[in-house]
Amino acid sequence: MFDDEVDRMLAVLDSGFPAVQEMSGRAARAAVAARRPPKDGEVAALAATEDYTIDVEGGTIPARVYRPRGTQGRVLPGIVFFHGGGFVLCDIESHDDFCRLLAAGTASVVVSVGYRRAPEHRAPTAAEDALAGLRWTEANARRLGVDPAKLLTAGDSAGGNLAAVCCLLARDRDGPVIAGQLLIYPVIEPDFDNDSHRRFGKGHFNTTAAMRWYWRQYLGGDEHDALPRPEEYVAPSRAPRHAGLPPAVIVTAGRDPLCSEGRRYAETLRSAGIGVRHRHFPELFHGFFTIVALGAAEAARDMVWSDIRALTDNKEVPA
Repeated sequence: MFDDEVDRMLAVLDSGFPAVQEMSGRAARAAVAARRPPKDGEVAALAATEDYTIDVEGGTIPARVYRPRGTQGRVLPGIVFFHGGGFVLCDIESHDDFCRLLAAGTASVVVSVGYRRAPEHRAPTAAEDALAGLRWTEANARRLGVDPAKLLTAGDSAGGNLAAVCCLLARDRDGPVIAGQLLIYPVIEPDFDNDSHRRFGKGHFNTTAAMRWYWRQYLGGDEHDALPRPEEYVAPSRAPRHAGLPPAVIVTAGRDPLCSEGRRYAETLRSAGIGVRHRHFPELFHGFFTIVALGAAEAARDMVWSDIRALTDNKEVPA
């Protein structure tokens, strides 16, 4: 039904995206920001926003809070969101429209956290900032109109990594208690020897070459070097145990070099007894879920919003 639209969008994205692996982090950010589409006026009307500053070790980071229109005075679930961009690119503004959709679609307050990015800030700075954003949200839950018992993490791509790592950090460091995690085609580990990278590492927008570069920026070295320890706070699949983590909704796209690692992480969580709802979209590509104008993305979002609403209504995540 959406095949032609998807193929056209993928062709446009693949032909126009800059070769970030040939650039510095600063130059890559500027090149990607220059391609940013204008904001959608209809989407902007879905949520009211307030901007905040969060104190973190060594500085401050920005946060933007989204509340669905017509919900003032109500206590809602809270979703702490981390944007994608390979730990290097994008920011709160790049994902502003998407966060409005997320807030309206799930009837939640969304807190978008602008973590510090690589290469200026290497791993695990982004993960520590993510945890700081989560703890700030819990500490300010009453002021924000958030139910602290219904606090979720969410992120796309590298942000999905941070959302998953945040759950490990919160479990291992005595909170906050997290009710669920939404991982949208997440970056899980620097593993490029898998079926998805072999089949879709070129010509499908996100590339293996770009992913290698992102990891080098984040780690400060080659992906074959030892990861900073504890490894699981950089690559969540490396955790010695996954028991005690919150239920997960995981989105993967079939034409994405990250598909294999996302699917494998879903299996890892299931094996640890964690409830997982794995939404797989075989004809779609990395980045599709945040594209406002893509019909296939709208249909996918509706499914996932339903999953999140079920989770925050204290229902079990279906397998």
